[in-house]
Amino acid sequence: MRKQLLLAPAFLVIAFAVVTGCGKDKTSAPAKTKTDLLCQSSWKFDHATAGGVDISSSINACLKDNIATFSSNKNVVLDEGTNVCSTSYAGTYTWDLQSSETILHISGIIFPGGSNDFTLVSLTETNLVVSQVMTISPFPPTTVEVTFKH
Repeated sequence: MRKQLLLAPAFLVIAFAVVTGCGKDKTSAPAKTKTDLLCQSSWKFDHATAGGVDISSSINACLKDNIATFSSNKNVVLDEGTNVCSTSYAGTYTWDLQSSETILHISGIIFPGGSNDFTLVSLTETNLVVSQVMTISPFPPTTVEVTFKH
């Protein structure tokens, strides 16, 4: 009986060592950078809001089918899609993340009434949300938030 009592703690120590020592290395992949997330796939318009109100139905169809493809060499290709705007925004531009990666700067204007700089609201594996102040006559300048998806 005494041998069994002495063997029990030894068995527990060995069992604990086997259970904790035999697992796979649980190293996680490094987090993707904002550049990685931007460049992993093309982006398509999903919806837009101004002052929290969905304005997607007010946006010209020729802008909503545009496709933006960012590359790690800092080029972004904007494709018009099937609906081509009378003033085309298609082309190859350069892009950069500025101000501690909070501003997405594009070398050309890609929305009428907009500017080159977008505030980066959020960026995930599947969504890109940017905002900028736009001036669309006859309305006063207003902040428009645009969501893109893969």
